[in-house]
Amino acid sequence: MEFKNAKEARQKIREGMWTKPTPGLAYGYTQANLVVLPYKYALDFFIFCQRNTKPCPILDVCEPGKYTPIVTAPTGDIRSDIPKYRIYKNGNLVEEVTDIKKYWSEDLVSFLLGCSFTFEKALEDANIPIRHIEENKNVPMYITNIECKPAGMFNGPMVVSMRPMPKDLVQKAIDVTSRFPQVHGAPIHYGDPKKIGIEDINKPDFGDSVTIKEGEVPVFWACGVTPQAAIMRVKPDFVITHSPGHMFITDIKENDLALF
Repeated sequence: MEFKNAKEARQKIREGMWTKPTPGLAYGYTQANLVVLPYKYALDFFIFCQRNTKPCPILDVCEPGKYTPIVTAPTGDIRSDIPKYRIYKNGNLVEEVTDIKKYWSEDLVSFLLGCSFTFEKALEDANIPIRHIEENKNVPMYITNIECKPAGMFNGPMVVSMRPMPKDLVQKAIDVTSRFPQVHGAPIHYGDPKKIGIEDINKPDFGDSVTIKEGEVPVFWACGVTPQAAIMRVKPDFVITHSPGHMFITDIKENDLALF
């Protein structure tokens, strides 16, 4: 299924016509991670994001009880425009759902964080392979041994996404993605995954395992699933997130975020 723009993609997701991960969906539009939490946690989380802009770059924030992200998608609905959501209670994943209207309250504050799916079109335009798209899979994501800077109650390890590629394309990938700091920017590591605490590259913590061909190296970008790792560690009583790989698609064009 192809969508001509972000608004159409959100509408089809809202209608339940797309419930799968979103890489490659409405190509050219900025995708976003979601964190929704009670107002009492909002300031701590905002500061956590400000101190950890690589994994948690803020694109938009909705005021308490509001579910329309007026900066990034004025016709969007945070409650229904993501294919799949996760409900966490006391740090435990208790449910995955396709909309969150039954959980909504006037106390909830929503954050949209940049997602690396946004720059994948730029990578493809540079003839850099995107393996999870080639294999029709979700991107593989891993919890690392890199600790984020704490803020208030929030602390936790950085999560990364991985895309394998021939070693001679790594510098080109760095150059391409460094243009997009609001959606994680340049990779944080490439090569030996054990150096960032990943023991088995074939067993991601989130998403799907993908093929790494002979002569290729894994390249790792900071990932907006990082807040979910923090949530599992610090155990706030209630948080809603996107399901990893199932993103909110904004009206912002990818090129509008490019620095040069």
